[in-house]
Amino acid sequence: MTSRFGRRKFLLYGSATMGTAMLLKACGAPSDDTATTPAEGEEAATDSGETIKVGILHSLSGTMAISETTVVDAEMLAIKEINAAGGVLGRQIEPIQEDGASDWPTFAEKAEKLIDQDEVAVVFGCWTSASRKAVLPVFESKDHMLWYPVQYEGQECSKNIFYTGAAPNQQIEPAVDWLLENKGTEFFLVGSDYVFPRTANTIIKEQLAVKGGTTVGEDYLPLGNTEVTAIITKIRAALPNGGVIFNSLNGDSNVAFFTQLQGAGMGPDEYPVMSVSVAEEEVRQIGKDFLVGHYAAWNYFQTVESPENEKWVADFKAEYGEDRVTNDPMEAAYIMVYLWKQAVEAAGTFDLDAVRTAAYGQEFAAPEGPVTMNTNHHISKTVRIGQVRDDGLFDIVSSTDGPIDPLPWNQYVPDTKGLACDWSDPEKGGQFEMEGA
Repeated sequence: MTSRFGRRKFLLYGSATMGTAMLLKACGAPSDDTATTPAEGEEAATDSGETIKVGILHSLSGTMAISETTVVDAEMLAIKEINAAGGVLGRQIEPIQEDGASDWPTFAEKAEKLIDQDEVAVVFGCWTSASRKAVLPVFESKDHMLWYPVQYEGQECSKNIFYTGAAPNQQIEPAVDWLLENKGTEFFLVGSDYVFPRTANTIIKEQLAVKGGTTVGEDYLPLGNTEVTAIITKIRAALPNGGVIFNSLNGDSNVAFFTQLQGAGMGPDEYPVMSVSVAEEEVRQIGKDFLVGHYAAWNYFQTVESPENEKWVADFKAEYGEDRVTNDPMEAAYIMVYLWKQAVEAAGTFDLDAVRTAAYGQEFAAPEGPVTMNTNHHISKTVRIGQVRDDGLFDIVSSTDGPIDPLPWNQYVPDTKGLACDWSDPEKGGQFEMEGA
């Protein structure tokens, strides 16, 4: 049976769900007159006539292709559905795909191309925080718009990015609390050597210090590196009697890690692994036999029981094959295309400033449950803990009672405690001190 977080934890993870009476509701499509009259600054976005170009920027090759190609599939399905329903403001969406190739400078180059040469109205893209950090200066210098679909480390709130994956208080922090209550207080932290795992582990160490846990070790692998023997040796030495492994490895490194962990006889009974970048697709590609019994923290699993999810899973399989699975980043990528569409239609224009303002308060009945775009450019999301089962899917062993509001600036890290973000108020913007902080 799924356990529920109590109200006290619900408040800790992001305060109460935002009341619908305080939210802007997504608007329907505007009249034809509005749709065919470009707003100031819109000409470049609509000069393709009957289509509107959007950028799709993910790794289709390299170590991150194991994860990012599936996100592209989800985005393309959303675009296909939207086009079949009449498009956006009467225009068909024309996706322009670029390969970031798991290389951060390439991401920046491709972002510039999509904006300057292809003149896209928006870019949907990135997975790793390293790729997002690489393109961030491009979008800010050109005052353009990126929608980013993957959980991340927070400590960022850009006017030019909308984040539809989890902030740390919607994934990492509740995962740590669940582990402390259910699996033990001694943690070994392992991750890929770039900004997301290192920042995530900084947050975890601060949280453990507050909650009475202990960090017994911490180690990193270069992204794509599969030489995990030394890390597994360190884990066994630091946790001779077993303990929690918190895993933020990304890409192909996970294949080697879980294979060798099992080979070393370190199973989930004594060494439960909590992953924040391993979902259904990664389980499928790593091999479910290596992951059964281990855990992951996400906002969505394919096993979520709702009419919206049942339909989405069926539609995805009908498009790509019955053997395919859905996962959290794919779902966040799928819904971000729809949230952008709703914002455009609410604005009645593709003008970036108008769309940005219209995005605030947009709601969507997502496969994961109801989501709402906040004025800090992050969405309210339900938190779930899943355990890998024999068929490679996840049993949901814990869930919040409803969506948790996002906190981009971490409240455990001393440097950002008390900070918040609100782009609807020019006096607050990307960083301000909350009252009473």
